[in-house]
Order: sequence, then structure tokens, then C-alpha cells
Amino acid sequence: MTQKKDFFDKLGDFFKEADFFNKTSLTVNKAGYPFIGIFIFVTLVLFSFSDFLGWVGFILSLWCVYFFRDPQRVTPADKNVFISPADGKILKILETDAPDILSDNKKQKFKKVSIFMNVFNVHVNRIPMSGKIVWLKYVPGTFFNASLDKASENNERMIIKIEVNKNNYIYVVQIAGLVARRIKCDLNENQNVNVGDRFGIIRFGSRVDLYLPLNSPVTVMEGQTVIGGETIVAHMKSILNSKK
Repeated sequence: MTQKKDFFDKLGDFFKEADFFNKTSLTVNKAGYPFIGIFIFVTLVLFSFSDFLGWVGFILSLWCVYFFRDPQRVTPADKNVFISPADGKILKILETDAPDILSDNKKQKFKKVSIFMNVFNVHVNRIPMSGKIVWLKYVPGTFFNASLDKASENNERMIIKIEVNKNNYIYVVQIAGLVARRIKCDLNENQNVNVGDRFGIIRFGSRVDLYLPLNSPVTVMEGQTVIGGETIVAHMKSILNSKK
């Protein structure tokens, strides 16, 4: 299940086709193109009224570029590890049931690793382990602070089920936060993906929950800062022994 493109997606596609940012030294995710364009336009308008307001707009435009930055990452070559799907801080690591929406695995326990992204983190999300996209489920919801426990169950979110090997699955859940109001997921069902691949972005502050097999040996701790596409979150040991 994929999301329909909105105005900002279409505007971003226009900038991408025009190769507007790739002709510069900037590395910006295409989801940011329309927002940066709007910020620049507003800045020019503000300059026509006041130099002070114009400089305020200029600073905000620089922040917008910074927010949508999309740096290259060096993903570990080890195929037996789970990589962090997002930049940010580890909120919680706990044993939990699958969310209610995941009706196909209600009886199975998971180890959930929650990663909180503030407005200064890179917000591009990455695939934690190579596999195949089984299904995608967009769930509309509220916009509580993403650091709260209830955000996992109540906030707007996109649930991604990935088959990492035969009959073994993990889940990545993109969760909108208090400021974020738009989840962008570029995946399709039955798509093969590689660890470290970019797959989407959550605009302006958010959270990602990673559901791993229960006995996965976790290598991070609560409060630790992680880097999407690079930091090893857990090992693959449990995948080999887990049940569907």
C-alpha cells in the first residue's frame, strides 16, 4: 500500500528532474526541495519589506537546508547485523507484543528498539537489514510528542514488514511526532531492499520503532546516540532460530 503524491511530492519531483540541487555541492534529500524553495521565496519577499526580516528568513532557509541534508553513510559489510534505521537517541529497548495493527503476529513477542529524532537530526530513514518488503500499512493518528510511549500506538505511522530470510520478519515503524506531520515512504510491496538503502523521511521531528526477534543480542543502550545506516543495533543470531 503506497501513499498518493501530494503537492510537495510533485514539486520535489520537479526540482529533481531539473537537477537543481545536484548541480551544487549540497546533498539534500528530494523531499526537502519544495520546502527549501518555499523558504527561499518567502525570504525574498521578506527582504522586500525589511532587511531584518529578510535575514531572519535567510537563517531559517539555511536551517531548512540543514534539516533535509542527506549525507552519505558507510554501512557495515557484515550481513549478520541490524543497522539503525534512523539518526537520533535510543529512547527505549524493551520486550513487547506486536502493535495491534500487526494482526499476523499478535502472539509473537518482539524486542523493540525506539529511536527518537529531534529537529536537528538527519531525518532520512534507512533499511536495517537486506530483505523483501512483504507489506506496508499507513495508519492515520494523532500527533503526540514522539518521545511518549503512547506515540507508538496513537500517532500517525507507517508500518513496514520486511522478510529478512525465509519465514523470518522484522518491522520498521515510522512515527510522526508533535512537529512532524508528514511521513514519506518510498517503498513498494514485494520490493527487494538492501541494508542501508534510503527508504523515506519523516518531516520535522519524529521517531522510528524497530521490532526485532525477541532474542536478538542488542548492542546499543538507552540514551545512546545512533547514526542511521551505520550504527549496529543488534546481531542476527535470533533470526536463525526464530519462529514465524
